[in-house]
Parts: sequence; C-alpha cells; structure tokens
Amino acid sequence: MTLPRIALVVFLLVLAVGCRSEKVWSVEKPDPATRRLTTSGEVIGGLGRYDSHVWLGIPFAAPPVGELRWRAPRPSASWSGVREALKYAPGCPQPATEIGGMDDAPMGQPTGSEDCLWLNVFAPRFAPDQVPQGKDRLPVMFWIHGGANTVGRAAPYEGGHLATGQQVIVVTTQYRLGPMGWFRHPALRAGAADDAEKSGNFGVLDLIRGLQWVRDNAAAFGGDPGNVTIFGESAGGFDVYSLLLSPLAKGLFHRAIVQSGGLSRGTLEQAENWADQDPPGDRNSSNEVLARLLMAHRGAVDRKDARQKLAAMSEAEIAQFLRSLTPAQVLGGYHKSVIELLELPQLFKDGVVLPKGDWTERLAEPDGWNQVPVIVGSNRDETKFFLFMDPSQVKRVLGIFPRMRNESRYLADAEYQSRLWKLIAVDQPAAAMSRSGAPAVFAYRFDWDEEPRTGGAELSKIVGAAHAIELPFVFGHFDMGSRLNMLFSGETLATRHELSAAMMSYWGAFAHQGSPGRGRVKELMEWSAFDYSGSDRPKYLVFDTTAGGGLRMASRLETLDAIVGDLAADSRLPTAVDKCRLLHDLPGLGHSLSRAEYRQVAGQSCNEFPYEGYPWRELEK
Repeated sequence: MTLPRIALVVFLLVLAVGCRSEKVWSVEKPDPATRRLTTSGEVIGGLGRYDSHVWLGIPFAAPPVGELRWRAPRPSASWSGVREALKYAPGCPQPATEIGGMDDAPMGQPTGSEDCLWLNVFAPRFAPDQVPQGKDRLPVMFWIHGGANTVGRAAPYEGGHLATGQQVIVVTTQYRLGPMGWFRHPALRAGAADDAEKSGNFGVLDLIRGLQWVRDNAAAFGGDPGNVTIFGESAGGFDVYSLLLSPLAKGLFHRAIVQSGGLSRGTLEQAENWADQDPPGDRNSSNEVLARLLMAHRGAVDRKDARQKLAAMSEAEIAQFLRSLTPAQVLGGYHKSVIELLELPQLFKDGVVLPKGDWTERLAEPDGWNQVPVIVGSNRDETKFFLFMDPSQVKRVLGIFPRMRNESRYLADAEYQSRLWKLIAVDQPAAAMSRSGAPAVFAYRFDWDEEPRTGGAELSKIVGAAHAIELPFVFGHFDMGSRLNMLFSGETLATRHELSAAMMSYWGAFAHQGSPGRGRVKELMEWSAFDYSGSDRPKYLVFDTTAGGGLRMASRLETLDAIVGDLAADSRLPTAVDKCRLLHDLPGLGHSLSRAEYRQVAGQSCNEFPYEGYPWRELEK
C-alpha cells in the first residue's frame, strides 16, 4: 500500500493490536514499594496509571538469538542486584506498521529486536508487607496481543485500569512473530532437543514459557498461580484456542477468553512444501522462502537454480545459512500483503505442540482439549475492518474522506461475512465445547456502533462494531492518541464508560470465579451459560448501550444454511451475479468456500457463474 492509503486506514488498523497511544509510555522513576523477588532476581517497578503498580520489561526467556533462533524458549538467566523494570521492551522482529508500532522505522521496513521475550505486570498498589498471600492472592489475567501473529507488541495494552478495578494481576506478554515464530523446515529439526522443538510452533512455545513464568512468579506480585485466565483478541484469540488445544499447556491456566479468534490454521504441507508439490505448499512456505533467500544472498540466479543449490546443501549448511541472516534479511524473503503484513502459515498442526485433525471436532471430545471455563465472542460487524481497506468497496473523497462506493453492497457483504465469522469462531466451538462436558461456556456478541460522523463519513455505518473495536472497552482505556480518538465523541463518553465498566466487571468476575455471572459487583444482568440444547434457549450476551438495546441475552445461532438462505433472498443483492459473487468470496477466518461447497450452497442459480471462472466478466464491467 502507498503511504496515503495507509494513513487513511490507520485509525482502524491500530485497533487490531490494542489501544495504542501516540507515544509509548514508561515509568518516570522507580518506587521502592514495588521491589519484588522473582526466580531470576529482584525487580523494581513504579507507579502506573489508574493507581496501579507496574513492572515493564521483565524477561521470561533467554534471548532467542544465534543457535537459539528457531529453538524452544529457554528460561532467562538470573541477575544480581535489583533490576529496574521501567520501560517496555522492543517488539519482536516485524515489518514496521502503524498497527504494530513503527519504532521510527520507515513504513514496511523491518523493526524490532530478537531479544523480545519480555512481559509486563500491572497490579493494584500494595506496600511490600501488604502483597496478598495464600488464599488472598489475586487472579492473574494473561493477555496475548493480536496482529495476525505477524506484527504487534505488548506495549499498547494498558492493563492498569483492569487490574485496579477488578482486583486482578494483569500480565501482557510478547512472543516471536512471523517467520521467527512460525518456521518449519527439516534442516531446523536436526539437533532439536525434543519433538516440541521440531514443531516449528515457536510462537506457541513462547506463550507456554510465559505461562510457566507466571506459574513460578505470580505469587511475588500477589497473584494466584492456581487461578490464571488467558485472554487474547484476533490472532491472540487464535492463540488462546491453540493453548486450549495444546497438551503442553495443560494445567498452566484455569480460564480462557477468546475475543474474535478462530480455529482455521495451516497444515505441515503448506508450511514446508514447494508451491508446485503435491500437496502444494504455501507461496511463502519455508522452501519457497529459502529459494528467495538463496537468490538474494548466495548468488542463485533464479528459483530453479536456488532449488539445485538447496538440494546440494546439507541440513547443517542450510541451518547455518538461515541463522547467519539478520531478521531483516529473513523478513525480506517473504511476499507481503496489505499494510506489508507477511503471508505465511501459522500455528502448524504438528501433532505434538498442536493436535492434527479438525480442531472443532476435538473441542467436542472430553479429552480433546484442556477443559476450563471459557468465554468466546465476536463483534457484530467484524469484517467492516477489512472491507474498509478494500478500494473496490471504499473510495476517498479528496484522497482523504472515506465513502462507501455502494452502501447496500457494503452492508450486505459485512453482514454475511461477519455472520460466518460468528458461526466458525463462536457458535460452532461453543457448541462443541458444551457437548464435551466443559465446566462452563459463555458466549457474547459486541454490538456498539456509536461512532460520530467525521468529515462527512458516517463512521457508525462504515466502521460500526468492527473487528477490535471492543478492546478499549475491555481495558477501560480510551486514550488512543489524536488519530484514534475520532472514533469516540464526547457525546458518548458516559455511555461508553458505562458499557466498558460492565465488560470489565464481567471479565473480572470470570477471572475470580470462572463465571461472569452478574459481574464483580453483582449489579449487572445474569450472563447465562451457552445452551445448545434448544433454539429458544439463551446462547450469548449482547454488549451494547441502552441506545442500542442494552445488555441482553440472545438465542440466535448461525448456520451455513441460514446464512446462504438469507443471502439468496436479500433484496440488497438484486442480481444473480451479486449473490454469486458474495457466495464465492464468503470468507470465514481464512476459509472461503471450496469449489464443492460453492456448488452445494449456490445451486443452479449460479450455474452461469462457475467457481473456476471468477472474477466473471459481468463483475468487471
């Protein structure tokens, strides 16, 4: 994307990885009351916002550099004396983007540091002799940031308000991203310590290591290592699902919250195989990337020559070559997509760290996942986040002000795509976990859409309850910098804070007791557990202000038949080509309808518009 286009979408994209201020915050000076003893040594933090104590930049693993690149994380080294934990650590290597924090690097250029396995702790203010002990220890909430598992960092997430308001310890963590976090090749499996290290799921292993750190150190901050809630949004939600499914994470957490996550992830063949193999690999599979890297750094003339050179190299030579490259050089081997995010397989179903097979089916098995109480949810208008970036859907008046090109088409596309997201990410997993005998499953939909009209743009329509818009409400932190504050007008201040207080109260109650109930103060409406046994039974809580209907339980579940049936009868899609286009492009968290599924759901009405012939000539006129 060009810089002007990036500037136009920045206010939405930043939400994908958190409530980012324009300037990264740090602690002005250490506070003697924050001295705490961890397993690696003593740390001192300072006063945070919202009357909290904070410790920023505590290492939880050894730097994954040199021979430790593409290895499972090792415990961090001990230190002597008192370590100051006053500044956020750099993010992990990634392309510089507004949504991940650019660190003054040019847009799209590599930024971050491989020495990035650090976390941050937010807690209510306690004097050293008042830190909760024993049964008085507080629940721990372990946050996993989003950003497509390719960009992002922990710094944007202000956990102080959630910590003090709900009497919890909030831990925000980082994990290896992109090809540094998910890279699988036979040469890297040589010399691995165990099968987990061979998996290629290094980002997942980082999260597991972070949870081990919490198990060993939470008590020093007043947290209960026997009551840990993992929660994350977008890619962080995918990662929460991965921890629910990973046998290696069993016992390290005790509740889970999935915000706009999903279960669709890559195969080992996609991760490794050449693109012209059978089955084919991803265009950014490890072999395809290796070929580009050999062309860039070892004199290979073209892809064919690179393949020949690769075939002549030993596994040790390949591994040495890969580890000799800088992170920037590794990132340079990838084709990129919108806003310079890397396209790569993630969360490999390797059979050790993450199970093989259909993950929704595994969630329906009593022993198929780490059974704990779970909250799962999505936003009503999830895909408006992505449609807004599509120039075929949105134009810019004077190159700045966004306008829907065809309002009916825009709203119809957003509705059906977002309903499919809810089906795949919320309804199907919630039903599966409930059938498995899970302790408790709760679901929600976030509906808030009271953005103002700005520059003639109706943000309530074009943005609405889009992907990630719930994040400021969960953290109770709306100060996101001048470019982001346009989403929140002063007229909605009181109702926004009321809805935010409700969300934080439910999240806090869930962390304390494994059920959101009526919230921490027990003044909210009862959030009933997901009930899949009858169509009229309560299924999920709708989050909205009074103007939008208020907090309420709803019972409508999505099915593919219902989505397709409603689409077929929708007058906003007047022609067969309109309906068939949307069916063809109907996405669900990385999943579009296959040829067989398209033929099945489209029926004879789309015979003139075969799957293989898309884009059809009628759409190009």
